[in-house]
Amino acid sequence: MNTAASSESASLSSEPGPQLLVSICTYNERENLPPLVESIHEHAPDAHILVVDDGSPDGTGELADQLAESDPRFRVLHRAGKQGLGTAILAAVNYAIEHHYDQWLNLDADFSHHPKYIPAIRAAMGHADVVIGSRYVPGGGTVDWGFKRRAMSWAINTYARTLLRLPVRDTSGSYRCYRLDRLRELDFSLFKARGYAVLEELLYRCRRIGCRFAEVPIVFEDRRYGQSKINYGEVFAALRVIASLSLESLTSKRVTKASVSEAEGVS
Repeated sequence: MNTAASSESASLSSEPGPQLLVSICTYNERENLPPLVESIHEHAPDAHILVVDDGSPDGTGELADQLAESDPRFRVLHRAGKQGLGTAILAAVNYAIEHHYDQWLNLDADFSHHPKYIPAIRAAMGHADVVIGSRYVPGGGTVDWGFKRRAMSWAINTYARTLLRLPVRDTSGSYRCYRLDRLRELDFSLFKARGYAVLEELLYRCRRIGCRFAEVPIVFEDRRYGQSKINYGEVFAALRVIASLSLESLTSKRVTKASVSEAEGVS
């Protein structure tokens, strides 16, 4: 893996307040990346940005390297080949933890998660450990979704919320901010998911350690350029992982590092 061209001495900003890392997981997002980065810095000028690129054939990774050369707030993590969103998100959170950031926010690379919501999400972090940019609270929503897509989203959110006892409405969206001192408690070697179910698993494990949750309304819009990468295989894999985590919850299996006690009885 290669990290950004910027020096480690610039990894922590002198700006006041919690140091935020915004991660963008990319595969063939060359058209979206420059305007997205510009918009992120418009709404969060103090934030650092990490691009996790899976060897995009369209040159997204190379473009990210060029952006990093001219901006000390920019980081790039190159991965060999298309490994999927789930492992990319895990790579991003591990990077955030290893580089001592205070908060980590993830959003999609295609503008379906508009950066204009970042200030509201950051404000909500004042009273929460995990803040979700939510489609399913008052003020949130989706644009141009057909009945089939709405029904599938409703079903998987209801399924995950019920089986994993999650106290949030939007369990499957990846537009979220986390307090990293809480995520540092988790043992990431215990994660089961490698695909999209990582999103539900993160919430499940955060609930197990007693995290406080909040949701901020967002409107989800379909991507501006490129093609969606989700498929039915990912959906069925997510259903299996969620079922497995539900059974695990019944046994109160450890979710924290061995040196950290099990959330003071939270199960």
